Amino acid sequence: MIEQKRKRRVAVFDIDGTLFRSSLLIELVEALILEKIFPAAIRSRYGKAYRNWLERRGGYEKYIAGVVRAFEGNIRGVREKDLVRVAGDVIAFHQNRLYRYTRDLLKGLKRRRYYLLAISHSPRYVVNDFALHLGFDKIYGRLLELDRRERFTGRILNEELINDKAKILLRAVRKENLTLKGSVGVGDTESDIPFLKLVERPICFNPNQPLYRAAKRNHWPVVVERKDVIYSIRN
Repeated sequence: MIEQKRKRRVAVFDIDGTLFRSSLLIELVEALILEKIFPAAIRSRYGKAYRNWLERRGGYEKYIAGVVRAFEGNIRGVREKDLVRVAGDVIAFHQNRLYRYTRDLLKGLKRRRYYLLAISHSPRYVVNDFALHLGFDKIYGRLLELDRRERFTGRILNEELINDKAKILLRAVRKENLTLKGSVGVGDTESDIPFLKLVERPICFNPNQPLYRAAKRNHWPVVVERKDVIYSIRN
């Protein structure tokens, strides 16, 4: 009888705001503006929301939604090689800008041979190498369509899948011979709730208000890292 391959435990991480202490998409858009690939005028799409967030008069969600609109509204016609170059610069500059708690958690899970799954709403051009540097086994980010001239069309190829993080997790479990027994999930916003409901050990890290409310309802642990202090809240 052929011995069945033992299933590996899985740990799934959101990237932006969970491991990376910013958003890869924000840094990418700002770099594209600095390189004059995107016009500086597009900051008007998120500038007010950014100021409101800094001054605690508005939420982060409106700010990041403006950045997404700016990216999606200007990526059409950009050459792939230009995005690859700028994304590489962003990764090289920011690759160690990590939260200590999630960085150390990731290292510990890797030592215990967990299958490490990264899911991000940022473009895969910037997510992939950033996450590979951290030792992830599989990375999901937004896939951008190219035309015959190797320029972007503005279309997202995997939008339905990338917006359903629970579906991504279940797909990985099925395809990679994984198990949800002993599984770990780390997220920071309400878009992470679907996969946090699936794992045995959900962790809400620096959660926004909707995720914090969900953590209280579901009795999920909350971990906050502020300056050089890390503390846990048990619901």
